[in-house]
Amino acid sequence: MKTLILSGHNTNDIEKAGEILRSGGLVAIPTETVYGLAANALDGKVVRKIYEAKGRPSDNPLIVHISEFTQLKPLVREVPESARKLAAAFWPGPLTIILKKSELIPEETSGGLDTVAVRFPSHPIARAVIQAAGVPLAAPSANLSGKPSPTMFAHVQEDLNGRVDALLDGGDCAVGVESTVITLAEGTPRVLRPGGVTVSQLRSILGEVEVDDAVVHRLQEGKSAASPGMKYKHYSPKADVVIVDASPEEYVTFVNSKQNCHALCFDEDTEKLKVPFVSYGTRYDGEKQAHLLFSALHYLDEIGAQRVFAHIPSKSGVGLAVYNRLIRSAGFQIARPGTRRLVGLVGPSGAGKSTVSQLFCELGCGAVDCDSLTRSSQVYDKACLLELARAFGEDILVDGGFNRALVAQRAFRTNQGKKILGKITFPRILRQMWKQVEEEERSGKKIILLDAPTLFEAGLDAVCCRIIAVSAPEEMRTSRIMARDGISQEQAALRLSAQQGNAFYTSRADFVVENRGEENLRDAVSKIFEELQGDSDTL
Repeated sequence: MKTLILSGHNTNDIEKAGEILRSGGLVAIPTETVYGLAANALDGKVVRKIYEAKGRPSDNPLIVHISEFTQLKPLVREVPESARKLAAAFWPGPLTIILKKSELIPEETSGGLDTVAVRFPSHPIARAVIQAAGVPLAAPSANLSGKPSPTMFAHVQEDLNGRVDALLDGGDCAVGVESTVITLAEGTPRVLRPGGVTVSQLRSILGEVEVDDAVVHRLQEGKSAASPGMKYKHYSPKADVVIVDASPEEYVTFVNSKQNCHALCFDEDTEKLKVPFVSYGTRYDGEKQAHLLFSALHYLDEIGAQRVFAHIPSKSGVGLAVYNRLIRSAGFQIARPGTRRLVGLVGPSGAGKSTVSQLFCELGCGAVDCDSLTRSSQVYDKACLLELARAFGEDILVDGGFNRALVAQRAFRTNQGKKILGKITFPRILRQMWKQVEEEERSGKKIILLDAPTLFEAGLDAVCCRIIAVSAPEEMRTSRIMARDGISQEQAALRLSAQQGNAFYTSRADFVVENRGEENLRDAVSKIFEELQGDSDTL
């Protein structure tokens, strides 16, 4: 088959694409998520061509793309208020809504189900093609089934040139992973596939929203796939991919011990890796990871990688979509090196970290209070005091100890002073921390919390496989600090203004505990513990 190469920036080419689609052809088109292979969604015979071109199982439903909200109503039995709310908030955009289908939708489009998945894309070229075609378009990712989805036109050409009628070049895709899919067809709204619209964003509109178990686990045997991307091994390069669930330090050590492999890693890992690597973003930027993941998997194919060890992404925010794609590209293969799980516990002053730490300990976790170590007599031994005196003056020594206020005053006057103080004290604090970690491990604790207010600043996040952030409203934090430290409201506000706010910690966290008072903490901690324990049980 001769495949036409068209430009999405040429009006005549867009009209040509619409003409091909109206006449029953297949055209690969750009969207803001990934490239899609489009066909007339209302013609079952034409839709079958998509399955044939992709080598896609016919019981895997397709998403129907529209260019106006008014085009939704004829495709479904009814448009509930929940769908209208989601459309107002997220359409046009990377959200697919599943509803009961109308008689217009053929079996081939719905994968034999009584529902239909519909999306209103934001990409101007995609919408122009739908308008030119004059029909809604069924459009799964424009790749051979099972391979990484295409986010660049070159990826589409590699897979589909000679297999379809036309390819429409629209440049690189902005989001980089497929749309979020939520079903409103039965009971509580449920996310079937995560994407660029996060679970928390959906909950902010609808309230209660569930996440299907198949988002992070295999679909149960015999269960129908209600959404694309649920049932089969997906998004896979030619290489054998294994996810490594570990802290950055553990990940680097594990991968460096392997031979004839490549690392799919974060930017922060690269300096210490001794094997060839491809980065897919930074550790705390899920959106960047989503944008780069599929292009990274394609590049691993280009360089002939045979075995790939991928650093696990967070499952929070857009990171859940990244994890969902990566776990399927790995065929659910996960390596968990080590015998313990170090978990960072962070949050601003007054958020309630100590209470949360205690609740985890009641459930069987270990905990190291790193803040208390900074005041430990085991840190400030005779040798340490002598070094402090040489650096900041003999007059800091008082009755076998030292004047903390005077040291702080002199050390924090200059950046050089702060560096000297850190050089003297931090290695000693770190040694004591590891001693306590080892003690917790010897006592049988598999999950050990590092309660460290300056976890990120001290670089201790590099030894943590997960981060838990505790957040609380500023009013609650202010009142807690006033009561705890016996200071005025003005003094408490001044202290908080000098610290990082909730967002600094929550944006870097795998789990967030929102402290609204004692009554909600226990349930929140129990849910996080269950997930952490599930990971640890497989060590």
